This record gives sequence, structure tokens and C-alpha cells, in this order.
Amino acid sequence: MADEVIAGRYRLDEPLGRGSMSAVWAADDLELGRRVAVKMLGPRADRQRFEREARAAAALSHPNIVSLYDYGQADERPFMVLECLAGGSLEDLLRERAPLEAPETQRIAADIAAGLAHAHERGLVHRDLKPANILFDAEGRAKIADFGIARMRGTGTLTETGTVLGTASYLSPEQATGATAGPASDVYSFGVILFRLLTGSLPFAAKNAMEVVRMHRDDAPPLVAELRADAPPDLAALADAALAKDPAGRPPDGAALVAALRGAELEGATQIIAPPPRRRRFPLVAAAVAVLLLLAGGAVALALTRHHGGTGSTQTVPTLDLPTVGSATTPTTTFAPPPTTAPTTTAEPTTTAAPVTTEPATTTAQVTTAPPPPPTTATPATTAATTPATTTTDTTPTTTAATTTVATTTTTP
Repeated sequence: MADEVIAGRYRLDEPLGRGSMSAVWAADDLELGRRVAVKMLGPRADRQRFEREARAAAALSHPNIVSLYDYGQADERPFMVLECLAGGSLEDLLRERAPLEAPETQRIAADIAAGLAHAHERGLVHRDLKPANILFDAEGRAKIADFGIARMRGTGTLTETGTVLGTASYLSPEQATGATAGPASDVYSFGVILFRLLTGSLPFAAKNAMEVVRMHRDDAPPLVAELRADAPPDLAALADAALAKDPAGRPPDGAALVAALRGAELEGATQIIAPPPRRRRFPLVAAAVAVLLLLAGGAVALALTRHHGGTGSTQTVPTLDLPTVGSATTPTTTFAPPPTTAPTTTAEPTTTAAPVTTEPATTTAQVTTAPPPPPTTATPATTAATTPATTTTDTTPTTTAATTTVATTTTTP
């Protein structure tokens, strides 16, 4: 049949697969010049089932579902034209190497879940989800294929109640009893696939297919961790949940699988980002503050030298409002009058080292003045001038968890 042209447009090239229901060929679309896959109904196959598959595929349009391009008949044999996927099937991949690494497992599972979510949203249940029906495109994207026994909402079924339909190794417990399959049935089949991706084996295996069906119906599946202790915990937990016997105990549909896998992906990509370092305070601001403090100290000393009372008198210096480095508010610096002390000719400055924080600070300085000269002395008394203190501000901040502290040191020359 190679080189045969179907419907005057699709030239068959090479066979891709053959079964009791249909044969699939790689073909060339002579009108559009693209590679396609032509699926032709087998001579003794169920035409109604083939047509239902075509309708189901036509109702879906999603990057993770094989696209249907055309449908027709050639020599009274129905055919479908589908996108040609050159990446092989998931079954081929698992036969070559299994289990898969966590990132690859995460990606494939997310693709399958997204395709299921799209189908379930449109009222379609696949009912035969398995690795042989998961195909890869040239970029490695997984796509769901073969909706031949799909159940569509609002339509009748192909089978009577009590009939088992599906592939034994991936069959849900409710399908094993002949009950109606719903979205949770596809979730169970997804769980079997994810179990195999993670462990490299099936949860149930036996030489007899009917024994496998019974095990799916009656036996508790092993946990993923029992077969692979280092399996990613989030993916293992999802596989275990999807394999619950009761459909109500599983994620309800493909959308729930997508949400669970998205949460697992974010959990695996979570990083702790350190806060950015605080900016250094501008040296010019600190220098300006130092100059202001120096000038203020000189003005106070000059005022105390020129204006003094009797022995032991106290002088009150006006309050000076000076800015504090790194503070959003302007602190108040108050000079309190000195206590009464014995007469002396030397002003004893006080050395103060105090931290300046972002809270307004109050600094108290003591200044001792010299007594006035005796009235009988003709020569005016020499008063030791109070040398203004030189203030050096360290502009390097000390960074803590919540507060930046700048140390200020007053040095007596």
C-alpha cells in the first residue's frame, strides 16, 4: 500500500503501527506539503467506534493532545488524518530506561495532566490512558492520542454495564467492575503511569490479564517509597493518592492533577533570597554634621567665656536642633547647666562616646566656667578658652536584622 494516494491528497509512505482496529501510516500531504499520520479503519473493525474517536479528537484542541486535521472515506474505508509525531511513544521510552529522573518525570506528568484537564473540561473521558497512547513531538512534548473508546458527556456508551473495557495494567477499579468510568478513572490510569515513571515497574503485574484486573479491583497498591526510597516525595504522594481504590479519594480530574503538579514544581524551585544590603550613608552628610557640631561647640564656649556671673553661677545655653545621620526625624540636643564646682582656671571637657541610632537621641554635656578676676587686680584675668571638641563620625553602618547603628565618638584634643 506504500505510495498509495488517499483521497487524491495523502500519499502513504511507511507503516507506523497496526492493530485489530486500525492501521497507521506516515504520509505526505500533497496539498499543504507537510508530514501527517493517516489512520485507516481495519477491514473488520467497529466503524461506530472509529467515528466516535474522530468526533472526540475534533472536539479537542490543546498542545498536549494529538490534533485531528481531516476525516473522510477512501474506497468506503473511513480514515483520519492526524499530526505526525516523530518522537515515539512513552512506552518506547520506558522500555529503554526506567525509572526516569525527577525533572523529566515532572515534565511528562505535567503534559499528560494538562491534556486530561482539557478533555475533562469538555466532558470527555479517555478510558484507555496508557504509555502507548502518549506520543512525543520533535520538541519532546507529550501528547495524548487514541480516543477510540472515549466516553463523551451527553452521548451513549459503546458498551453495556458490566463489560470491562480498557487495558488491564492501567484499568481503574471501577472499570474492573464494569461501572461507569468518569474523570477520576483517567486519574487512576495517570497514577499507574506516574508510578511506573518513578519506580520503573507497575503497581500490579501477573501473567494472566484477568488476574491483573482483579488486583486493581481488590488489592492495595504498594507505596512508591517502598520501591524507591529516594523518589521525589511530592510526586510519590501524588501517585499514591491517584491510586486510591475509591474514586472519591483521588484527585477528581485533570485540573486537580495540574494544580498538584504545579504546586510540586513551585515547591522544588523555592529559593530563599537574601534582602539587598543597606546603602552606605553619604560621607558628605556625615561631614556636614561634624562641621555643625564643631561650630556649635565653639559658639557655646565663646558665649560662656564672655557672659558669666558670680562664683558658682550657672548659665543656660539655648537648645540647638541638629540633624542625626540616618534618622528620618531631627533630634534635639540639649546642653544642661553644669553643677556648681570649686573655682578653677581650666575648663575640663568631658569625653563622650555614645551610639547614634535611628531614634532621636538626647546628649547632655557639662561645661565648667572660670571664676571672675578679683576687683583689686588691675590686670585682667586670663580665662582659658574652651577648645571646641572635634567630632569624628564613622559613616560605616553596622547592619543588624532590623536596625542600622552609626557609632559617634567625641575626642578631646
